[in-house]
Amino acid sequence: MSTNGTGVVIAESATQLPEGVRLPIYMDNHATTPLDPRVLEAMMPYLTGIFGNAASRNHSFGWEAEKAVEKAREQVAKLIGATAKEIIFTSGATESNNLALKGIAEMYRERGNHIITQVTEHKAVLDTCKKLEKQGYRVTYLPVQADGLVDIEDLKRAMDDKTILVSLMYANNEIGVIQPIREIGALCHEKGILFHTDGVQAVGKIPVDVQKDNIDVLSLSGHKIYGPKGVGALYVRRRNPRVQISEQINGGGHERGMRSGTLNVPGIVGLGAACEIAMNEMEAEAKREQELRDYLKKKLENALDYVHVNGNMDHHLPGNLNMSFVYVEGESLLMGINDIAVSSGSACTSATLEPSYVLKALGLGDDVAHSSIRFGLGRFNTKAEVDYVSDKIIDVVQKLRELSPLYEMVKEGIDLTKIEWAAH
Repeated sequence: MSTNGTGVVIAESATQLPEGVRLPIYMDNHATTPLDPRVLEAMMPYLTGIFGNAASRNHSFGWEAEKAVEKAREQVAKLIGATAKEIIFTSGATESNNLALKGIAEMYRERGNHIITQVTEHKAVLDTCKKLEKQGYRVTYLPVQADGLVDIEDLKRAMDDKTILVSLMYANNEIGVIQPIREIGALCHEKGILFHTDGVQAVGKIPVDVQKDNIDVLSLSGHKIYGPKGVGALYVRRRNPRVQISEQINGGGHERGMRSGTLNVPGIVGLGAACEIAMNEMEAEAKREQELRDYLKKKLENALDYVHVNGNMDHHLPGNLNMSFVYVEGESLLMGINDIAVSSGSACTSATLEPSYVLKALGLGDDVAHSSIRFGLGRFNTKAEVDYVSDKIIDVVQKLRELSPLYEMVKEGIDLTKIEWAAH
C-alpha cells in the first residue's frame, strides 16, 4: 500500500505498472476533487487550537475565527472579480442554488413569477425549479442545440414582462460546454432581469469575472476546486443592480441576514485557500489539463472507430472529455475498467441506470448515451496515467465489440436503421 500524493491510500496491482502509475486512477474530477495538501495545511490550525465561533465577539477565540473568515471572503471574492461584502458562505453549491432561486423568487414575487433555465442544468437547479412550479411560479426550460449550447434567440423569445430571473450554468458538469455567459448576462441586464449562474465547474478552472460577465448571483463549491466538501459560497451583487435575497434558513441573522447558522470556519478557510491557489495557478493548469485532454482524445480516436465527442469543443472546460463508444454497453465498459474512476453521468444521478438526461438533451439515442464516458482530468493527473487509461479503454472497447453482433453488422456495411427486428 502507498499514497498517490494527495493522501489517498491506494492498492498497488500485482502486475507490473508503468513508471508513475498507481491504481486505482482517479479521473472523475467533475464529481469531486481530492483535497490539495496546501489547503489542508491552511485548515489545520482551525481544526485544533483556533476553534472559536466566528460570531463570538467577546473574546480572542471568536476574533481569530472571524479574522480567518474575512480573509477567506476576500480570497473567494478576488477569484471572481467581486468584493468581500458580496460573498455569502453556504454548505455548498446545492444550498447556494436553492438560496439563489428560492430567495429571488420570493423577494421579487410582486414583480413577476417567471423563471427561465435550461434542460441541461444540474439537478440542484432543476429540482428547485420544480419545487417553485408547485408554488405557482412559471418555469421555462430552454432546449439546447446538438453541441450543448443554448440558442440566444430562444432565450430572447422566452422572456416576457413577468420574467424575474434567468438561471443558466456557466459550464456543464457532464459535457464541459461553456455557455456564452457574458452575452446572456448583457441580455438580462438590458431587459431588467436578474441573472444567476451555477458556476461550480467554471470557477477556478477558467477566468470568471462577475462584473465583465454581467452576473448578478453566482454559486460555487469548495470540493470542485481541491477544497473541502460541505462548504460553498453565493456571490450576491450589491450595486447596479443591488440584488435582494429572502433568507431560506432562519436563525441568528448570520451572513448579512441571508444565511443563518454557525459558520464552518475550517471549511471556509479551506475554500479561501483553494480559491487563492486556483487563481495563482489557473492559466498554467488549464493549459496542462487541455494538453492531456487533447492527447487522450487523439489516442482514443486514432485507435477506435465509431467514437464521438459530446459537446462543443470550442467552448469547453480544459479538463473535460465526454466520449461515446458506440456499439459498447456503458455498464460493461465501466466494469472492464474498474481500476479507473470515471463517470457515465453526473455524480448526483449515477445511482440510476437511466441514460444521462444531459446527453439525451443533445439528441443522442439511449444506446449511444449509455455508451458514453466522462473523463474529468485534474490537478494531480499525469501523462503516464492518461497513457494507462487510454490503452486500457482501447483494449476493453475492442474486446466488447468482438462480442457485439451490431458492431459486426455495421462493419459489414449493413444499415441497422433498415432492419426489421422480430419481436419474441
